Order: sequence, then C-alpha cells, then structure tokens
Amino acid sequence: MKKINNKIIIFCFILSGIGLWAFVENNFKIAKNLDIYFTLFKELNYYYVDEINPEKLIKTSIDGMLESLDPYTSYIPESELDNFNFQITGQYGGIGALIRKNDNAAVISEPYENFPADKAGIKAGDILVKVEGKNVNNKNISEISDMLKGTPGTEVELEIRRPGVNKTLKRKITREKITIPNVPFFGIICDSIGYIRLTGFTTDAGKDVKEAFISLKKMKMKYFILDIRNNPGGLLNEAVYLSSIFIPKNQLVVSTKGKVKATCKDYYTENDPVDTTIPIAILVNSGSASASEIVAGCLQDLDRAVIIGQRTFGKGLVQEKRPLSYNTQLKLTVAKYYIPSGRCIQALDYSRRNEDGSVGYIPDSLISEFRTKNGRKIYNGGGIKPDIKVQDENLSNLSLNLYAKNFIFNFATTFVQDHKFIAKPQYFRITDTIYSEFVEFLKNKDFDYTTRTEDNFNKLISSAKHEKYYSNAENEFEQLKVKLSHDKFKDLISFKTEISELLKEEIVTRFYYERGRIEASLIDDNEVKKAIQLFKQEKEYNSILNGTIGDLAIDSKSNEKLK
Repeated sequence: MKKINNKIIIFCFILSGIGLWAFVENNFKIAKNLDIYFTLFKELNYYYVDEINPEKLIKTSIDGMLESLDPYTSYIPESELDNFNFQITGQYGGIGALIRKNDNAAVISEPYENFPADKAGIKAGDILVKVEGKNVNNKNISEISDMLKGTPGTEVELEIRRPGVNKTLKRKITREKITIPNVPFFGIICDSIGYIRLTGFTTDAGKDVKEAFISLKKMKMKYFILDIRNNPGGLLNEAVYLSSIFIPKNQLVVSTKGKVKATCKDYYTENDPVDTTIPIAILVNSGSASASEIVAGCLQDLDRAVIIGQRTFGKGLVQEKRPLSYNTQLKLTVAKYYIPSGRCIQALDYSRRNEDGSVGYIPDSLISEFRTKNGRKIYNGGGIKPDIKVQDENLSNLSLNLYAKNFIFNFATTFVQDHKFIAKPQYFRITDTIYSEFVEFLKNKDFDYTTRTEDNFNKLISSAKHEKYYSNAENEFEQLKVKLSHDKFKDLISFKTEISELLKEEIVTRFYYERGRIEASLIDDNEVKKAIQLFKQEKEYNSILNGTIGDLAIDSKSNEKLK
C-alpha cells in the first residue's frame, strides 16, 4: 500500500509539473509577444515616414486581434460606452426621436410617442437646421445624435424647417430619460388570437411580456402569437424570465459552458408560470438572435410552441463586459449556451454566413441530431429551424430604391400636409387614388435602379466577352438586352402591391406611431396568416408538437385575414 501511495504522490508531482510548465511556457509566450509588439510600435512611431496617430493605430490592432476570435468579442472605447449601455438597458437621456439623412439634410424620421420631441410638436419630416444655435448641415448623424442627447432635465433648443411652412421654427425641448419599449404593440388581432411584438431583450423585457400576456388573457385570448422577428436579443436572464411565463417552475431553460468555472451555469425558471396550456406560435426569421433563440429554442425543445418563419441567426455565444484601464471596456465571449435538448444553436463556421450575417451553408457531416421532450428530431449546426417554414419574400429592386432614396418617406410627408387624419391602422389602405398620387409625385423625381435580371444579364455579357463568345452572338445579346430592360413606370404597376405596403406602413406611422405601423403590417403578414390557419387546425397543431407529422403543409398563399 505504501508503494502504491508513493507512486500516486510521484504521479501527482509529474502532473503538477506538467501544469506548471504549461503555465510558465504560456506566460513566457505572452511576455515575448507583448515585448515584440512594444518594440515594433516604438520603431513605427520613431522611423515611419509620416506622422502616425498612436490611438487610432492601437485601436486598429486591437480590433484586428479580436476579429480573429469571433464576431462578438469587441473593444469598447470610452467614447462608445453610452451607445453600448443603451443596447443593454434600452435607456438614454435625450429628446426621443430617430433622425436620418435625406438629400444631405438631417431629418426627423420618427418621434417616439409621448416623449419630449413628440410633446414639443416635432413631426416626422421636419428638417433639423440648428441645435443649440449650431448649424448641423455638415455633420453626420452620429454627431447630431450626440448633440441631442444629454442629462435628463436639461434643455436643448432646435431650429427646424417644416415642409409646407415658409419660416423656420424654434422649439425648446427638455430632455428626459428615454426608455425604448420592449413591447411596442400587443392586442387581440382576430378570433381570440392574442399577439405580442417583442423587439428587444433589454431590462424588464420578460416583465413587459408577462404584463401584456396577462392583459390578453383578460381579453379572453385562446391562442397566442409571440413575434420575435428581427429581435437581436440582449440579456440572458430576461430570456429565462420570459420562458417562465409558459413553462413550469424549476424547468431548465439554458446552460452556459465556458473555460472558467464561473461561466458554467444552469438557468432554471424561478417563477410559477402564467399559462402552460394555451397554444403558442412563435414567429422568427434570420434577424432573430441570441436571447430570441433561447426562448424559441427552449419552447421548441419542450414542445411548448410551434416555431414559424425562417431559420434564426445562429448566435449561441455568451458575452460579458470586462473593465479595462482608462474607462474602456472589453465585451468578451466567455461561454457557449445550450438549450434543454443539449444542442447549441451557434453557427459552426463563422465564415459561412449569409449577407445578413445569419447561418449559411452547413455540411451534413457537421450536423448532429437531438430530440425534443416528446421525441421529435431536431438538429444543431446553427440557428433554430422552424417547424413551419415560410419563404421570406424579397422586395424588388424598385421598392428598395424607392425606400432607400426616401421617396416613400417624402411622399408620406406631403400626404400628412393634405390629410389631418386617416382610418385606424387595421382599416387604412392605399387606395388607387392614393397610389396614383404617388406615381404622379415620382414623375419629376430622378430615380432609377437595376433589376436583378439586368444584373445577372450584365454578368453574363461580361463572362461571354471574357471567354470570347460575345462577338459571335452580339446581335442576339443586344436584342435580349432591350427586351429585358426595365420600364420604371410599368414596374410601378407590376410591383404595386409591395410598394403600397411600404407606403401604408410609413403613412400609418405618422398618425399612430410604431404601434400603428406594426398593427397595420399584420394585415397581409404571411407568417401571421400561417399562425391563424394553424390555430384553426388544432389536430395539426398537436400533431407537430407530438412528432406524429413532419413539416405542416399549410398554403403559403393562405387567404386568412384579420377580422
């Protein structure tokens, strides 16, 4: 026994020696490379032919270093701390309005309802001329935003030019603490179907949803839609709180696993649920990320909700803020999170992303199978795959052009000058008369675009010229080019439906703010229509959650309407 104990002691010494050597070797590598970096920077600063900006150069090197790790670990200089804190809390001191550039002018694009700008009579379309007597024409949006923000209770004077009004207007506005609501709209949208739009997971997001959900139950809600499309996520604890509304107490929602023990934790529901039986549809898309994916993934894993839409973004990493010197911060990825089935929704390959950053192609060899509570097959590899997929409808290049160049926005501004009120959001429509006015509005405007067909055809011509095929079929190419060339005023008729939708949402926002825009957009929303149709097919809803059928075949061109 003594010999065995001696061997154990010797073995432990060897292990500790290996660990100590690894520790010493790692520290040596750090010290060595920091010394190389310091001497390199010193040589650059002393000998480089032009003067260098040390602060900018250092930040560039830090950003490059962190970019090599993952997309979410980042350095936050002191100047950007307010914006970072706003992302977490949803709060800042200011006037409560969005601004945008419009023909090089700074324009109020949306005053928040019942906040200082709105109470002072500021309207969407107002052009900012001066802030505190300082001209803003040559300033970018970030600079102007900083001028408008400030300590709650302080005053800021704006000088604005309003379309249709001959003189400039002055407004003194008292700044307030601006809190962007997590739930800008909720209500019964039709046939006892409740709906909540959740746009963020900042402080009190779970509480906001709970209060809205309880209100809907008092309105005799029988079915429930949670809309987290384009919700980028936020606080993990808010995702846990929100999930607890629908699942039993002490249920595992998410686990985090990192290198340091403190980052390894299981998160369980701590409150009694509000409702564990009401049928739920959760709407998601490629913009649903992080905390949104925890909620959708948890309720899918536990067979508590049917997920409708497109595959989610695929962000399964946890960040925390670490203080650095000189009041700077490091937003650092410290763990991965895993939902109840054991899967991680983090995209497996950062480099294989779509243009919007969401999950791209995933080889089958990298995908693993998991099971829901009821035994349904689900998979990892990136994002939450919906139970019912709805094809995302892309806007035409014409619509994108009209929106990006502010023609939709500017027409809404002129429309408001001529109309003091409109019908409620759920009833307002772009009539043929209104659309004709919009087409007339565009006649003297300089706008053009290239269709996707023209883009691809130009690439074909370029390829044909490169491979020396073009000269043999030049006449045919030119004839086809003429046939494929767009006519923008014919296209205004062809794409009338989608352009009318953009016009409707912009005009409704002028009268009913963001809540009105959301309510108006639900009328022709394909994902909402899918959810309504699913709730009317209770057998199919239950079959999905029980795993007795695969993807439900619901007509994507459903004629379901909000009543």
